[in-house]
Amino acid sequence: MFLFWKKCFDGDGEDINYDKITLDHINKYILSHSKSASLGHTKLLITALRSFFTYLYSRGIIANNIALSIPKIAFWRLSSLPKSLKPDQVEKMLKSCDLKTHIGQRDHAILLLLARLGLRACEIVSMRLEDIDWESGLILIRGKGSREDYLPIPHDVGEAIAQYLKNVRPKCAVRNVFVRIIAPYQGFSSSVAIRDIVDNALTRANIQSIRRGAHLLRHSLAVRMLQNGASLREIGEILRHNSQTTTEIYAKVDLKALHSLAQKWPVVGGAI
Repeated sequence: MFLFWKKCFDGDGEDINYDKITLDHINKYILSHSKSASLGHTKLLITALRSFFTYLYSRGIIANNIALSIPKIAFWRLSSLPKSLKPDQVEKMLKSCDLKTHIGQRDHAILLLLARLGLRACEIVSMRLEDIDWESGLILIRGKGSREDYLPIPHDVGEAIAQYLKNVRPKCAVRNVFVRIIAPYQGFSSSVAIRDIVDNALTRANIQSIRRGAHLLRHSLAVRMLQNGASLREIGEILRHNSQTTTEIYAKVDLKALHSLAQKWPVVGGAI
Protein backbone atom coordinates (compact mmCIF):
# COMPACT_ATOMS: atom_id res chain seq x y z
CA MET A 1 0.00 0.00 0.00
CA PHE A 2 2.96 2.29 0.60
CA LEU A 3 3.93 2.03 -3.09
CA PHE A 4 0.36 2.89 -4.07
CA TRP A 5 0.36 5.95 -1.81
CA LYS A 6 3.78 7.09 -3.05
CA LYS A 7 2.69 6.63 -6.68
CA CYS A 8 -0.48 8.69 -6.14
CA PHE A 9 0.77 11.41 -3.81
CA ASP A 10 4.57 11.11 -3.70
CA GLY A 11 4.27 10.73 0.07
CA ASP A 12 6.40 8.93 2.61
CA GLY A 13 3.64 6.57 3.78
CA GLU A 14 3.26 8.16 7.24
CA ASP A 15 -0.09 9.47 8.56
CA ILE A 16 -1.93 8.45 5.41
CA ASN A 17 -5.36 10.02 4.97
CA TYR A 18 -7.10 7.32 2.98
CA ASP A 19 -10.16 9.49 2.40
CA LYS A 20 -8.00 11.54 0.02
CA ILE A 21 -7.72 8.57 -2.33
CA THR A 22 -10.18 8.79 -5.22
CA LEU A 23 -11.27 6.31 -7.85
CA ASP A 24 -9.25 8.28 -10.38
CA HIS A 25 -6.08 7.66 -8.32
CA ILE A 26 -6.82 3.94 -8.19
CA ASN A 27 -7.54 3.65 -11.91
CA LYS A 28 -4.36 5.50 -12.85
CA TYR A 29 -2.32 3.27 -10.55
CA ILE A 30 -3.82 0.10 -12.03
CA LEU A 31 -3.21 1.30 -15.60
CA SER A 32 0.38 2.24 -14.77
CA HIS A 33 1.03 -1.12 -13.11
CA SER A 34 -0.58 -3.17 -15.89
CA LYS A 35 1.87 -1.89 -18.51
CA SER A 36 4.60 -4.15 -17.15
CA ALA A 37 2.51 -6.87 -15.49
CA SER A 38 0.63 -9.89 -16.76
CA LEU A 39 -3.16 -10.01 -16.90
CA GLY A 40 -3.25 -12.48 -14.03
CA HIS A 41 -1.01 -10.32 -11.86
CA THR A 42 -3.16 -7.26 -12.57
CA LYS A 43 -6.25 -9.21 -11.49
CA LEU A 44 -4.52 -10.07 -8.22
CA LEU A 45 -3.66 -6.40 -7.70
CA ILE A 46 -7.31 -5.38 -8.19
CA THR A 47 -8.46 -8.08 -5.77
CA ALA A 48 -5.93 -6.86 -3.20
CA LEU A 49 -7.03 -3.23 -3.58
CA ARG A 50 -10.70 -4.17 -3.21
CA SER A 51 -10.01 -6.22 -0.11
CA PHE A 52 -7.91 -3.44 1.41
CA PHE A 53 -10.48 -0.68 0.91
CA THR A 54 -13.29 -2.97 2.08
CA TYR A 55 -11.29 -3.53 5.26
CA LEU A 56 -10.76 0.23 5.73
CA TYR A 57 -14.49 0.82 5.31
CA SER A 58 -15.43 -1.94 7.76
CA ARG A 59 -13.12 -0.40 10.38
CA GLY A 60 -14.56 3.07 9.83
CA ILE A 61 -11.26 4.44 8.53
CA ILE A 62 -12.89 5.69 5.30
CA ALA A 63 -16.38 7.13 4.95
CA ASN A 64 -17.30 5.46 1.66
CA ASN A 65 -16.52 1.96 0.43
CA ILE A 66 -14.60 2.88 -2.70
CA ALA A 67 -13.91 -0.82 -3.29
CA LEU A 68 -17.38 -1.14 -4.83
CA SER A 69 -16.32 1.24 -7.62
CA ILE A 70 -13.00 -0.39 -8.52
CA PRO A 71 -13.61 -1.87 -11.99
CA LYS A 72 -13.19 -5.54 -12.76
CA ILE A 73 -10.78 -6.63 -15.45
CA ALA A 74 -12.08 -8.71 -18.35
CA PHE A 75 -10.49 -12.13 -18.63
CA TRP A 76 -11.50 -14.70 -21.24
CA ARG A 77 -9.98 -18.13 -21.61
CA LEU A 78 -7.68 -18.38 -24.65
CA SER A 79 -8.04 -14.62 -25.21
CA SER A 80 -4.31 -14.02 -25.69
CA LEU A 81 -1.87 -15.33 -28.25
CA PRO A 82 0.97 -17.54 -27.00
CA LYS A 83 4.28 -15.65 -27.09
CA SER A 84 6.87 -17.47 -29.18
CA LEU A 85 10.17 -17.05 -30.99
CA LYS A 86 10.92 -17.62 -34.65
CA PRO A 87 13.03 -20.71 -35.43
CA ASP A 88 16.09 -18.60 -36.27
CA GLN A 89 15.77 -16.79 -32.94
CA VAL A 90 15.70 -20.11 -31.08
CA GLU A 91 18.88 -21.20 -32.85
CA LYS A 92 20.48 -17.84 -32.10
CA MET A 93 19.74 -18.39 -28.42
CA LEU A 94 21.33 -21.83 -28.50
CA LYS A 95 24.43 -20.51 -30.24
CA SER A 96 24.81 -17.77 -27.63
CA CYS A 97 26.12 -20.32 -25.10
CA ASP A 98 29.90 -20.31 -24.72
CA LEU A 99 30.73 -24.00 -25.12
CA LYS A 100 34.29 -23.35 -23.96
CA THR A 101 33.00 -22.86 -20.41
CA HIS A 102 31.39 -25.35 -18.04
CA ILE A 103 28.39 -23.12 -17.44
CA GLY A 104 27.96 -22.62 -21.18
CA GLN A 105 27.90 -26.37 -21.84
CA ARG A 106 25.44 -27.02 -19.02
CA ASP A 107 23.11 -24.21 -20.07
CA HIS A 108 23.31 -25.30 -23.71
CA ALA A 109 22.07 -28.78 -22.76
CA ILE A 110 19.24 -27.27 -20.72
CA LEU A 111 18.18 -24.91 -23.51
CA LEU A 112 18.18 -27.78 -26.01
CA LEU A 113 15.83 -29.78 -23.77
CA LEU A 114 13.51 -26.79 -23.57
CA ALA A 115 13.65 -26.02 -27.28
CA ARG A 116 13.49 -29.54 -28.74
CA LEU A 117 11.19 -31.29 -26.24
CA GLY A 118 9.23 -28.35 -24.83
CA LEU A 119 9.96 -29.28 -21.23
CA ARG A 120 8.75 -27.20 -18.32
CA ALA A 121 11.29 -25.58 -16.01
CA CYS A 122 10.21 -27.78 -13.10
CA GLU A 123 10.82 -30.88 -15.24
CA ILE A 124 14.41 -29.81 -15.84
CA VAL A 125 14.92 -29.21 -12.13
CA SER A 126 13.53 -32.62 -11.13
CA MET A 127 15.33 -34.63 -13.86
CA ARG A 128 17.50 -37.41 -12.38
CA LEU A 129 20.41 -39.41 -13.76
CA GLU A 130 18.41 -42.65 -13.77
CA ASP A 131 15.70 -41.01 -15.89
CA ILE A 132 17.90 -41.24 -19.00
CA ASP A 133 17.86 -44.61 -20.77
CA TRP A 134 20.80 -44.34 -23.14
CA GLU A 135 20.27 -47.80 -24.67
CA SER A 136 16.71 -47.13 -25.76
CA GLY A 137 17.26 -43.42 -26.41
CA LEU A 138 14.42 -42.39 -24.10
CA ILE A 139 14.15 -39.95 -21.24
CA LEU A 140 11.62 -40.09 -18.41
CA ILE A 141 9.84 -36.79 -17.83
CA ARG A 142 8.25 -36.24 -14.43
CA GLY A 143 5.47 -33.79 -15.19
CA LYS A 144 2.53 -32.17 -13.46
CA GLY A 145 0.37 -34.17 -11.10
CA SER A 146 2.90 -37.01 -10.75
CA ARG A 147 2.50 -37.75 -14.46
CA GLU A 148 5.39 -39.64 -16.05
CA ASP A 149 6.11 -39.90 -19.77
CA TYR A 150 8.95 -41.25 -21.88
CA LEU A 151 10.12 -39.07 -24.74
CA PRO A 152 12.69 -39.88 -27.44
CA ILE A 153 15.96 -38.02 -27.08
CA PRO A 154 16.83 -36.01 -30.23
CA HIS A 155 20.41 -36.52 -31.41
CA ASP A 156 21.65 -33.00 -30.62
CA VAL A 157 20.01 -33.10 -27.18
CA GLY A 158 21.57 -36.46 -26.34
CA GLU A 159 24.98 -35.29 -27.54
CA ALA A 160 24.81 -32.12 -25.43
CA ILE A 161 23.72 -34.00 -22.29
CA ALA A 162 26.41 -36.65 -22.80
CA GLN A 163 29.15 -34.05 -23.16
CA TYR A 164 27.90 -32.23 -20.07
CA LEU A 165 27.82 -35.41 -17.97
CA LYS A 166 31.23 -36.53 -19.21
CA ASN A 167 33.17 -33.28 -19.07
CA VAL A 168 31.32 -30.77 -16.92
CA ARG A 169 29.04 -32.15 -14.21
CA PRO A 170 30.85 -32.17 -10.85
CA LYS A 171 31.17 -35.46 -9.01
CA CYS A 172 28.65 -35.25 -6.19
CA ALA A 173 26.15 -37.33 -4.24
CA VAL A 174 23.00 -35.68 -5.63
CA ARG A 175 21.16 -37.51 -8.41
CA ASN A 176 19.89 -34.44 -10.25
CA VAL A 177 21.11 -34.32 -13.84
CA PHE A 178 21.73 -30.58 -13.70
CA VAL A 179 23.58 -29.15 -10.72
CA ARG A 180 25.40 -26.01 -9.74
CA ILE A 181 28.85 -25.67 -11.31
CA ILE A 182 30.22 -23.89 -8.25
CA ALA A 183 30.26 -25.53 -4.80
CA PRO A 184 28.13 -26.51 -3.02
CA TYR A 185 27.32 -28.96 -5.81
CA GLN A 186 23.58 -29.44 -5.60
CA GLY A 187 20.52 -29.39 -7.79
CA PHE A 188 18.68 -26.19 -8.59
CA SER A 189 16.47 -25.12 -5.70
CA SER A 190 13.61 -23.94 -7.92
CA SER A 191 12.45 -23.22 -11.46
CA VAL A 192 13.72 -19.65 -11.12
CA ALA A 193 17.22 -20.89 -12.01
CA ILE A 194 15.93 -22.20 -15.36
CA ARG A 195 14.15 -18.93 -16.03
CA ASP A 196 17.41 -17.08 -15.41
CA ILE A 197 19.23 -19.35 -17.89
CA VAL A 198 16.65 -18.55 -20.57
CA ASP A 199 16.68 -14.86 -19.71
CA ASN A 200 20.47 -14.69 -19.93
CA ALA A 201 20.45 -16.46 -23.29
CA LEU A 202 17.90 -14.00 -24.67
CA THR A 203 20.06 -11.12 -23.48
CA ARG A 204 23.22 -12.57 -25.06
CA ALA A 205 21.35 -13.14 -28.33
CA ASN A 206 19.92 -9.59 -28.18
CA ILE A 207 16.35 -10.91 -28.49
CA GLN A 208 13.56 -8.74 -27.12
CA SER A 209 10.66 -10.65 -25.59
CA ILE A 210 8.04 -9.91 -22.94
CA ARG A 211 8.03 -13.55 -21.84
CA ARG A 212 11.51 -14.65 -20.80
CA GLY A 213 11.08 -18.03 -19.13
CA ALA A 214 11.10 -21.69 -20.11
CA HIS A 215 7.53 -21.51 -21.44
CA LEU A 216 8.71 -19.18 -24.21
CA LEU A 217 10.62 -22.08 -25.77
CA ARG A 218 7.74 -24.47 -25.05
CA HIS A 219 5.36 -22.20 -26.96
CA SER A 220 7.91 -21.74 -29.74
CA LEU A 221 8.13 -25.51 -30.25
CA ALA A 222 4.35 -25.83 -30.43
CA VAL A 223 4.01 -23.00 -32.96
CA ARG A 224 6.80 -24.43 -35.13
CA MET A 225 5.17 -27.89 -35.07
CA LEU A 226 1.84 -26.37 -36.09
CA GLN A 227 3.43 -24.44 -38.95
CA ASN A 228 5.09 -27.66 -40.13
CA GLY A 229 1.75 -29.44 -40.37
CA ALA A 230 1.40 -31.15 -36.98
CA SER A 231 -2.11 -31.55 -35.60
CA LEU A 232 -3.24 -30.14 -32.27
CA ARG A 233 -3.47 -33.70 -30.97
CA GLU A 234 0.17 -34.35 -31.88
CA ILE A 235 1.26 -31.11 -30.25
CA GLY A 236 -0.68 -32.00 -27.11
CA GLU A 237 1.08 -35.37 -26.96
CA ILE A 238 4.55 -33.81 -27.20
CA LEU A 239 3.73 -31.13 -24.63
CA ARG A 240 1.96 -33.77 -22.50
CA HIS A 241 -1.19 -31.76 -21.95
CA ASN A 242 -3.78 -33.51 -19.80
CA SER A 243 -6.62 -31.91 -21.74
CA GLN A 244 -6.97 -31.03 -25.42
CA THR A 245 -8.51 -27.70 -24.45
CA THR A 246 -5.08 -26.63 -23.19
CA THR A 247 -3.68 -27.13 -26.69
CA GLU A 248 -6.51 -25.25 -28.42
CA ILE A 249 -4.84 -21.87 -27.92
CA TYR A 250 -2.31 -22.76 -30.63
CA ALA A 251 -5.10 -22.92 -33.21
CA LYS A 252 -5.14 -19.11 -33.06
CA VAL A 253 -1.63 -18.86 -34.49
CA ASP A 254 -2.36 -21.13 -37.48
CA LEU A 255 -2.93 -18.22 -39.87
CA LYS A 256 -3.24 -20.42 -42.96
CA ALA A 257 -6.09 -22.41 -41.46
CA LEU A 258 -7.76 -19.26 -40.13
CA HIS A 259 -7.47 -17.61 -43.55
CA SER A 260 -9.55 -20.39 -45.11
CA LEU A 261 -12.33 -19.64 -42.61
CA ALA A 262 -12.35 -15.88 -43.17
CA GLN A 263 -15.55 -14.39 -44.57
CA LYS A 264 -15.87 -11.22 -46.61
CA TRP A 265 -17.34 -8.31 -44.70
CA PRO A 266 -21.05 -8.03 -45.65
CA VAL A 267 -21.98 -4.95 -47.67
CA VAL A 268 -25.51 -3.58 -47.30
CA GLY A 269 -27.11 -2.15 -50.42
CA GLY A 270 -23.90 -2.35 -52.42
CA ALA A 271 -22.38 0.61 -50.58
CA ILE A 272 -19.18 0.63 -48.58
